[in-house]
Amino acid sequence: MSSQMSNRAGAMGEILDVEGPYEMAPFAKALLKLGAERPEVVALTADMGRFSDMNEFRDMYPERFFNVGMAEQDLLMVAAGIAKTGKVAYCTTYSVFVTRRALDFLQIACAHSNADVKIFGGMPGLTNPYGATHQATDDLSILRLIPNITIIDPCDATELAQVTAAVADIPGTVYVRSLRGKVPVVLDPDTYTFDVGKAKRLRSGSDVGVISTGTMTERALRSADLATEHGLSVGVLHVPTIKPFDSEAVVEFARSVDRLVVAENHQMTGGLATLVTEALYETGVHRPMIRIGIQNVFHECGSQAYIEAKYGLDQERITRAVITGA
Repeated sequence: MSSQMSNRAGAMGEILDVEGPYEMAPFAKALLKLGAERPEVVALTADMGRFSDMNEFRDMYPERFFNVGMAEQDLLMVAAGIAKTGKVAYCTTYSVFVTRRALDFLQIACAHSNADVKIFGGMPGLTNPYGATHQATDDLSILRLIPNITIIDPCDATELAQVTAAVADIPGTVYVRSLRGKVPVVLDPDTYTFDVGKAKRLRSGSDVGVISTGTMTERALRSADLATEHGLSVGVLHVPTIKPFDSEAVVEFARSVDRLVVAENHQMTGGLATLVTEALYETGVHRPMIRIGIQNVFHECGSQAYIEAKYGLDQERITRAVITGA
C-alpha cells in the first residue's frame, strides 16, 4: 500500500496531517515490546525523551531508563559503558547532535569497541523547518566512514518498528535515522520484512529504475504509479541499509532498466547516490542516472513544503525525473 506524506512538520520533527495510513509512535511501541521480551535492553536519552517517543519506556521501566541531560557526548559514553556490562543500550537524540557534538565518542567509545549501542537519530535530512542547525543532511556520508557501524534509513512506520526490534541482534554499534509522532505506513506489515544489509525490490519495471532510501521511497512509489499513465514501466528498489550496502542488488536492478533515478533525503555527495555510483563503476555497469538529493549548502528555515520544493526533494521533482528523464 502507499500513502503520500504530509508537507508539514511540527515541533521537533513530528510529521503532521499525514495523508493516508499512519501509525502513532511506532518506535515507542516497538521499544516497549522489545523491553518486555529482552530484560537486557536499556534506554538512554540526552533530555529528548518526549521528543523521541521514549517516555513510554521510561514510565514502564524506570530502572532501565537514563536521562543524561543535554550532554550528547555523555550519552554515548554512558551507553558504551553500560553496554560493556552486557546490556543493549538504545539511545535517542537528534541526528545533527550525533554527527557534530558526539562524533568522536561514537567513533571511539562505541564503534571502536564494538559496543552494543543502538542510536536512533531524530529529524534526519530535511524533515524539520529549523534550518541548517537542525537539519542532518550529511549524517550518512559522515558515519559510513566509521568502521564497525551499521547504518539504517527506514522508509516508514512498518520498517521502523521492524528495525527497532532487529537492531538488538545486530552486533556492535548501529545508527538509525528515526521518525516520530505520526509516521506514514507505506509498506504492508503483513508482507514486508526488513533484513539488515538487504535492498528490497518493491516494484518491477524495465524502462526506469528508482533507487531510494528512507522517506523518499514513498515518493518513489508514487512517481512509479504516476509514470504508468505515461506508458512507462518503472521499478523501485528500496535500500534501507546504507552500511553494509547491498551492491549486488543495486547492480542487478540497474541491469534490468534503461535508466536510473536515485532519490535520498541527504546530500548527493557521500550518500546513496555515491554508493550506487561506486557499485556500478566497480562492475562496469553504465546507465544514465539522475540524482535527487540535497546540494552542499546550509539550508534555510521554512515550512516543509517550501524547503522540499526549493531544494528539489518534493514529489513533483521526483516524478519529473522519472517521467521525463530531466
